[in-house]
Amino acid sequence: MGELYRHLEEYRESDYYPFHMPGHKRSAESADGILAKTYSLDITEIDGFDNLHQPNGILKEEQERAAKLFGSEKTFFLVNGSTGGILSAISAGVRKGGRILMARNCHKSVYHGVYLNGLEVSYLYPDIWGICGIAADISPESVEKSLREQPGIEAVMITSPTYEGIVSDIRSIADIAHKYGKPLIVDEAHGAHFGFYEGYPESAVKQGADIIIQSLHKTLPSMTQTALLHINGEYIDKDRLERYLRIYQTSSPSYVLMASISSCLDMLEKEGEKRLARVKEYRDRLAEELNGCSYIRIGKTEFSMQGRKVYADPCKLVIFTAGRELTGLQLYNILKERYHLQMEMAEGNYALAILSMMDGKEGLDRLSHALLEIDKDIFAGNIAISGTGKKGQMHLKADRKKNTVMPIWQAYDGEAENVRIQECGGKIVAEFINLYPPGIPLAVPGERLDKEIIRLLLAYHEAHFSIQGVENGYIKVLKGQ
Repeated sequence: MGELYRHLEEYRESDYYPFHMPGHKRSAESADGILAKTYSLDITEIDGFDNLHQPNGILKEEQERAAKLFGSEKTFFLVNGSTGGILSAISAGVRKGGRILMARNCHKSVYHGVYLNGLEVSYLYPDIWGICGIAADISPESVEKSLREQPGIEAVMITSPTYEGIVSDIRSIADIAHKYGKPLIVDEAHGAHFGFYEGYPESAVKQGADIIIQSLHKTLPSMTQTALLHINGEYIDKDRLERYLRIYQTSSPSYVLMASISSCLDMLEKEGEKRLARVKEYRDRLAEELNGCSYIRIGKTEFSMQGRKVYADPCKLVIFTAGRELTGLQLYNILKERYHLQMEMAEGNYALAILSMMDGKEGLDRLSHALLEIDKDIFAGNIAISGTGKKGQMHLKADRKKNTVMPIWQAYDGEAENVRIQECGGKIVAEFINLYPPGIPLAVPGERLDKEIIRLLLAYHEAHFSIQGVENGYIKVLKGQ
């Protein structure tokens, strides 16, 4: 049991009467079942429980424990997900109106940070991984080239691992960024479990990155919205960072969420290595069982890219078919409807399953059985393929250079009109357009829409993917452009 959780339970069992927020007054009458228990632990910043925005007691101790566990100089609790940490990191690392060097496959929260600070953007384009068209790693050479040619860049921002688990060479990229006197910010939202067992990639915290943001809730046993921000080195003004954390995070942080972080730290300390080793064994066994499949494939955890080794998180299962026209959404729906296996998401050509240290053998056995059966049904022609079904239509190359014609902030604030997707060719998009998940923009405000992106959006729309930024087949574009 985490120290903060224990402290909350002791307070619940005491005879203190709450003449303070929250309004449910910790009363069992406020809700039923699990909510009633949750309410009984839900408090505000009262005596003995510290203040997240100026910690000097139990929260200070818990954050110091997290820093020691993860190996950072300082760690901050985040209670509104990685988003608040990403916004704070960008605001602290780049002056308003400055220029950031960022991976084009960053999460939409990074773009929101760019928008809020009126930043100019230079893009890093990842290489492409396999037949799925998945964004792979960011090469160190591309970072060096950009920093050498554009001295006005103030910070470097990349995502590692990607949503699908692909890891960049953080050590080399950090060394290059520091060579040019720039901080490296890493969105490691999907890699909070890294570094706790040798069978997984090392964490960016221990590879020279300056700010690292991790979503505990994505891959560790912690409640939704819980995350950590780690800071190392002298390239970031720590006081400025803390100022923005106070701005972007709620002034009423949830003690239930912070207790969840505390309990997660406890489990990592006591059982993390054992549990992560066990789930990797399950994953390796699944891969062996699927080796004989005719059509079903899962992504590898190690492969070559442009002459360099690239690694992927074993806890991300990229599941796709080879040799038949089966889209990711079709595979996703078959797994959900026939086998009651809920995947994390579906992209053009693949479905994604996320494993964690809390997965058991029974779940992996069910997935293995399902995939083996689906493979046999494809071979026998028993799976009806619907929708577009054409793999070549269902992804946009992540290294495709975008036609940016104006800054994000200018286009996002511009006068817009709704136009049918088919009629948007050549127009300037005024809204972020992305599948969610994963929340990585296919088009960004200020980019001119060309035939390839129009084709892709139509394919996704016709295949019934959920596309944020598209409403009933219409897109917001700049009026008169």
